Amino acid sequence: MEFGTMMGLLLSGLQFTAIIFVITLVGALPLGVLVALGRMSKFKPLSLLVQFYISVMRGTPLMLQLMMWMFGPFYLFGASMGPDWKYFACCIGFILNYAAYFGEIYRSGIQSIPRGQYEAAEVLGYTRTQTFMKIILPQVFKRILPAMGNEVITLVKDTSLAFVLGIMEMFTQAKAIAAAQTSMMPYVIAGLIYWVFNFVVVMVLNRVEKRMNYYHD
Repeated sequence: MEFGTMMGLLLSGLQFTAIIFVITLVGALPLGVLVALGRMSKFKPLSLLVQFYISVMRGTPLMLQLMMWMFGPFYLFGASMGPDWKYFACCIGFILNYAAYFGEIYRSGIQSIPRGQYEAAEVLGYTRTQTFMKIILPQVFKRILPAMGNEVITLVKDTSLAFVLGIMEMFTQAKAIAAAQTSMMPYVIAGLIYWVFNFVVVMVLNRVEKRMNYYHD
């Protein structure tokens, strides 16, 4: 196989990798806020339910969760979901898994904000929602950005787990080419592409962190 053909296949797989990455962030980042708020809720049944969800998501392999979403509807309910279900199962699995991790990071950031900030906002006439959205959340984002960055970088690499569902993302393409060519080169090139992907992600995160420097601790 020519080098250009191999690169074309790997880059076509990279498109699926990027799609999984973006969809996971778009879904998991806001859902993580709700998870954090549910975890801190004074309504005990809700708090316990969210704690159980977090425990399951963080305590079981993501690969197993993806397979459960893929095959669960058939084995549990006898439902035939169609050939495109694997893409929905992949997105659901990634979003729910990462929302649990993001939720715990959000929670640690929210709880690190001094109580005086809430009291000052109350004196100024802010509602609870205004206080959280305009005062607390921006500071939380700055505080948790390094931890969130680590999870985002992990997500780039975890996209390779989509291979268990038969999705032709970049790792799956590299694996197929390597098997056909009996060569390690596709893995080496895929590894370099993952590294470049993460390098770009780190640069973006660094720029975001610099732009949020106006929030001082």
